[in-house]
Amino acid sequence: MATSLKSLSEHSEQNLVDISGKKFALIVSEWNEEITESLYAGAYETLLKNGAKKENLVKKYVPGSYELILAAQWMAQKEDIDAVICLGCVIQGDTKHFDFICDAVAQGIKDVNLKYNKPVIFGVLTPNNQQQALDRAGGKHGNKGDEAAITAIKMLGF
Repeated sequence: MATSLKSLSEHSEQNLVDISGKKFALIVSEWNEEITESLYAGAYETLLKNGAKKENLVKKYVPGSYELILAAQWMAQKEDIDAVICLGCVIQGDTKHFDFICDAVAQGIKDVNLKYNKPVIFGVLTPNNQQQALDRAGGKHGNKGDEAAITAIKMLGF
């Protein structure tokens, strides 16, 4: 969890396993593209830095964060995919739409984890404003994409 005292990109090196033979699906929402592409860059670089091979990183786009759920399910059902990383950003607006989308995405990604018994990582920002999103997508709080990749790696070692 990001706070003013901890960067998202700080993590323990414990339980990082060899991922050179692991295949990752990175699903990226096109909505809030400036943010989601930065999240993707963080996740991609972290996976490479920790031993993943470029050819084992599959990038797929979806229109918005809500669509991450079905795309995650499609990728998780593939036997050659070891972990799925969902990257999105839903910024608070003036209506309840934010609440419905965030709840559905969180529950949907949780359900895919349990259905396929493999790591499906929630790398979705839910900030109050654009600046908070930027701060968590490579800004002063690090990059949640980096955190999502480390989480996938650690879960593969469980």
